[in-house]
Amino acid sequence: MPGTRITDQQVRLYMKIRKNKSQELAAAKAGLSERSARRIESSVALPSQSPRRYWRSRADPFAGVWDAEVVPLLKSAPKLMAVTLLRKLQDDHPERFSDGVLRTLQRHIRHWRALEGPAKEVFFPQDHAPGQRGLSDFTAMGNLRITIADVSFPHILYHFVLAFSRWEHAEVVAGGESFEALSKGLQNALWQAGGAPLEHRSDSLSAAFKNLAEEEDFTLRYTALLDHYGMAGTRNNRGLSHENGSVEASHRYLKEAIEQALLLRGHRDFEDRASYEGFVREAVMRRNRRNAAAFRIEREQLQDLPERRTTDFVEEEARVTRCGTFTVRGVLYSAPSRLIGHRLKVRLYSDRLECFLSGALVLRLARGRRSPIGGRGRMIDYRHFVDALKRKPQAFKGLVFRDALFPREAYRRMWEQLECRLTQRQACQTIVALLEMAARDGVEGVLAERLEALLATGELPDLRKLREEFAPRKVELPLITVEMPMARVYDALLPSEQADELEVVA
Repeated sequence: MPGTRITDQQVRLYMKIRKNKSQELAAAKAGLSERSARRIESSVALPSQSPRRYWRSRADPFAGVWDAEVVPLLKSAPKLMAVTLLRKLQDDHPERFSDGVLRTLQRHIRHWRALEGPAKEVFFPQDHAPGQRGLSDFTAMGNLRITIADVSFPHILYHFVLAFSRWEHAEVVAGGESFEALSKGLQNALWQAGGAPLEHRSDSLSAAFKNLAEEEDFTLRYTALLDHYGMAGTRNNRGLSHENGSVEASHRYLKEAIEQALLLRGHRDFEDRASYEGFVREAVMRRNRRNAAAFRIEREQLQDLPERRTTDFVEEEARVTRCGTFTVRGVLYSAPSRLIGHRLKVRLYSDRLECFLSGALVLRLARGRRSPIGGRGRMIDYRHFVDALKRKPQAFKGLVFRDALFPREAYRRMWEQLECRLTQRQACQTIVALLEMAARDGVEGVLAERLEALLATGELPDLRKLREEFAPRKVELPLITVEMPMARVYDALLPSEQADELEVVA
C-alpha cells in the first residue's frame, strides 16, 4: 500500500495463502496490492533482509529554488506549512510545480527542521508522590448540548484531580470561573477525599491570581483558603496548559465518559439541574472505582482536614432602589418592596445570593450572570412586583425589565397577542391579572399550559373563567363533637389490685 512498508509477517501470510488461492485473493487477505504480490514472488529475500534504497529515483523538483527561495522563508517563519510554500512557488513559477510534488516538499521541510530548524519544547514526565499534589481546573461542557427541561443549559465543570492516584471530583458550575466556584468545588473535593494534599496547583485563574506581578501574585481570598487547609499554592506557566497535564488529560477522559453515558441514556435532557448533577456524579464515581487501590495508598498520606470549612462566598453591599431592584456584579436583581431604601449585606455563592439586613436573612435568590452580548444580566422575580403593578397596571408596557417579568414563554407570547388585539389599558390589566393569579394561587405551570392552549386556538383569556377554574377551593371542615368520658372508665386500665386500693381510698 502507498506510504506503508510491507512486513515480513505479511509476506509469510501471503505465501501461505498463495499455496491454495489465487494471487489476487492471497494479496487481498495479506493486505497487499497485486503489484506487490508479483514483486514478492520474484524476490528471494524477506523485506527485512532486502537492502533499503537511499538514492533518488528521479530528479529533485526543488533543486533550483530550495536554497534560494524556500530556506530563507523557513528561517524567517519556521511555522510555514508545506502547502503554503507550494502555493507561493506555484504563483512565482507558473506551470513548474504541480500539486503532486507536495509530499516531496513536506519531506524536504521535515528534514530541514530536523537539521537546522528551531529547537522544540521538551516534555519532562513527572513522578508524583502520594499526597503531594492536587490540581484544579475548569472545563467547558458546551459540546455535550445538555438541556434542562428542554432548555439549553450552558455550564462548565470544576474538576479536581489527585496527581498520584488520579482520584477526581467534579461539580457543575452554571456561571464562570469565579472564586466562589473554585472555593466551593475545592473544599467539597477535599472533604470528600478525607484529606488535603501538600500542594494545590492550577492554571492562571483570575479567581486565584492577580496576574499582574510575578511576586505575591495570590489574591488575599485564595491565600486564606490555602492557609486554612495547609496547602502550598502553585501554578503552571501562563499559556502552557500542558503543565497541568494531570488534570488537562482527565478533562478529555471524563467528558468522553459522560458523552458515552449520554449515548447509552438515549437523550440529553434532564428534569432539573439536580438530576444532571447526579448523573455527572455517577460518571465520576465509576472512574474513581478503577483507581480505588491507588487512592487508598494516597489517602494515608493526605493531611488532616481542619475542624470546619472556610467561607466559600464573598460579601458585597447593595442598596435596594425605589424601583425595587439592586445590582451586584453587573446583574440586576429584584427584591420585595418593603426592602426599598435599605442597604443589604449580600453573600455571593457560586449558585445563589443570600441577603442580610441587620444580621437577619431576608432574601435568598438564584445567582444571575452577565449577558453574553454585553450589558447587565437580570434576575427578576415577577412576584415582587405584582402588588405594585395592580395599582399601576399601565406601567407594565414600558417597563425597562418587562421581558424579565414573564415566568414562562407562554406568558410572553400571550402578552404579544394582548398588545395587538386589545387597548393598552386592557392588555396591561389582563397580563397583570394573569401574573397575579400565577403568583397568588400557585398555578404558574398549569396556567401556562392553559395559555398555550388558548394561543393555539387564537383565543384571548377570560379572566373570570380562569379565576373560577384555578382559584383555591373553599373546603368545608367537618363538624367534630368531642365527648369527654367519665374519669372512672380509666380504672379498667389498671391492674385489679391497684383498682381495689383506689376504691378503698375513695
